[in-house]
Amino acid sequence: MKASGKKCLITGAASGIGRATALAAAARGADLFLTDIDDAGLAAVVGAVQRAGGRVSAHAALDIADLAAVRRFADEVHAAHRSLDLVMNIAGISVWGPVEELEPAHWQRVVDVNLMGPIHVIQCFIPPMIAAGRGGHLVNVASAAALFGLPWHAAYSASKFGIRGLSEVLRFDLRRHGIGVSLVCPGAVDTPLVDSVQIVGVDTSRPDVVELRRLFRRHAVAPAAVAEAILRGVERDRYMVFTSLDIRVGHWFQQKFALPYEWVMRRLNDRLHRLRSR
Repeated sequence: MKASGKKCLITGAASGIGRATALAAAARGADLFLTDIDDAGLAAVVGAVQRAGGRVSAHAALDIADLAAVRRFADEVHAAHRSLDLVMNIAGISVWGPVEELEPAHWQRVVDVNLMGPIHVIQCFIPPMIAAGRGGHLVNVASAAALFGLPWHAAYSASKFGIRGLSEVLRFDLRRHGIGVSLVCPGAVDTPLVDSVQIVGVDTSRPDVVELRRLFRRHAVAPAAVAEAILRGVERDRYMVFTSLDIRVGHWFQQKFALPYEWVMRRLNDRLHRLRSR
């Protein structure tokens, strides 16, 4: 599917990957429908798209964890514009920490936003797409944490592995309707989440943690590169979309060499445990 002329919903459009994807899709001629919980940031992106000559037919500041809010927006969109062609679940949050430090509220919020949020969007926007009979495409942005057992990612990975399982089912369920599915698994990406990630039980102002963040940023790819990978994946009807070579190779390594993969994960886990102990 080419984005040009297509009605495209993007969640999490105010910053990071969502913002970059909105700008890239608009440059390709997509008709945008944007959401984010950040009202001011969303308005800024809408303005940026319009100044560049792009089109935003509707936008709304809402929390995708709120099914009623998603449904209201969907009803407004469908009443004015009928069904969409391309739905992109990009919005998400990140909470890390050792399992003994995580509180029920941490688990609940991550699952509500990262898993139930996309489910709400799918519930509200995909059935009308099916009924329209024109085909379409669904993009679910997961993470490398949907592939690997990264340390301190229990809550985050629970939500992202859920997205991976959901996408695996829908890629077959929706095929008969001409609707493609892409599961995007980014690695390190230099987005505002790098600064806002909550690491429960760890003082993120500590010099060693600041250094880890600096190393992460040095390794990270730009959101614009991720956006291009996503749109290229849609155009080529790819299911698994990798945004950096390290994650692609790591996934291949995990599948081919299970024991070395476990060794690497254990060493990484030990390193973070020592960091916490200090």
